Amino acid sequence: METISHLTFVVQDLAKASLFFKTIFDAKEVYSSGNDTFSIAREKFFLVNDLWIAIMEGNSLPTKTYNHIAFKIEEKDYEMYYEKIQKLGLEIKDGRPRIEGEANSIYFYDFDNHLFELHTGTLVERLQRYQIR
Repeated sequence: METISHLTFVVQDLAKASLFFKTIFDAKEVYSSGNDTFSIAREKFFLVNDLWIAIMEGNSLPTKTYNHIAFKIEEKDYEMYYEKIQKLGLEIKDGRPRIEGEANSIYFYDFDNHLFELHTGTLVERLQRYQIR
């Protein structure tokens, strides 16, 4: 296995999902199928840095779970992201308990019950904190 090619999210409303990705992640829209369906539904593609994210029209997830995608952010940007999430009126989930020094996270749901995390730490930092215990 090489690397992740892309992430696809099935969303009920392409316009609302576009607003979500553009507002929270500064995603750049690079493709819209319009009324065409080259895949199984109308879709849009975005780039978040070099990560290809696809959104495809369909039914929202029926329930909210802890399955999530986490994006790395800088500690200095934590409040900025928190405000972006609040401005869209998204549900912010209480984070899990953390040990001291484990970094900070914001957990929030998009309009279709997908859970996202914005995390200020790294895997190396987390492993170091867990070994100290």
